[in-house]
Amino acid sequence: MVRRESPVPELPEATAISRGVTRLAPSPTGALHLGNARTFLINWALARTNNWRILLRIEDLDTPRVKTGAIEGTIDILRWLGIDWDEGPIIQSADLSPYVGAMESLAGRKLAYPSDHTRSELETSGDGALSAPQEGSHEVAFPRELRPSLEPRPFDARERNWRFATPDVDVTFDDGFAGRQRHCPAHTVGDFLIWTKRGQPSYQLAVVVDDRRQGVTDVVRGDDLLDSAARQLLLFRALRGERDADDTKEPRYFHLPLVRGADGKRLAKRHGDTRLESYRALGVPPEAVIGLVAFWSGVPGPRRELDAATFARVLDPGSIPRRDIVFTAEDDAWLRSRRS
Repeated sequence: MVRRESPVPELPEATAISRGVTRLAPSPTGALHLGNARTFLINWALARTNNWRILLRIEDLDTPRVKTGAIEGTIDILRWLGIDWDEGPIIQSADLSPYVGAMESLAGRKLAYPSDHTRSELETSGDGALSAPQEGSHEVAFPRELRPSLEPRPFDARERNWRFATPDVDVTFDDGFAGRQRHCPAHTVGDFLIWTKRGQPSYQLAVVVDDRRQGVTDVVRGDDLLDSAARQLLLFRALRGERDADDTKEPRYFHLPLVRGADGKRLAKRHGDTRLESYRALGVPPEAVIGLVAFWSGVPGPRRELDAATFARVLDPGSIPRRDIVFTAEDDAWLRSRRS
């Protein structure tokens, strides 16, 4: 489990002159569960409290794993919880041209190259590059010796994997919950995939391109993606370098500890049915789910029903536990006891 000892920085006060932008970015590869609810509710509450503009972005580029009806179901569940947004839904797969443009820039400036290495050569597959990395995936670093000579190349999006020429540098940043971070992607993952032979960008490239063009200033997500932040900052800086006048600021990150089962593993089917749609079908009101999230998030008092607006008002970012949350049988029993 992740442990944090660093103090939680205070969030900047909102001003009418400088307004932050955040995004709710669900992936429609499965139903939302209680852990997702916690992340989205905290993100939404921080945004509404600090006057951030909220984008709803559906990250549906992991095409083989996208479930039929999942986009509509995700939007419906967010609304059921009382979560709203200022723009969207923006569907990533609706327009691939921004990602193609980014790849043309990187390839033309010797920062990306095609890679046709086999699974056996790398001891892993690039097939999962469209998805956000999952905890425990144990990525194998791409060996630097397999990198070809770097030269300007025309980008061809058809049936080829492309990798980012990862610079051998430390990436440091201050995370709003995890504290000061230092990572070296060149040593941990090497030249990671940014375009896949399916003709789509990887997760790492897609979120950077979208965050840049949509003006995202504040990213709130689970800390299973903490290592990805360093990769994304490298890509952000590489793309920013394409125009001298580009002063796009890097986003601030707030990586929340995960909700886990009693076995210490991230919440999943092994821990029973924690899908929000299942609790709703049982008659559990959204206020009960929000109340449990509040209890997990350091709001004083016992579990009690709260609506989204009240949660945003009582949430204190400095009181959010900096340790992983355990979903217990008592939590489940309390939710079920609230059935109408």
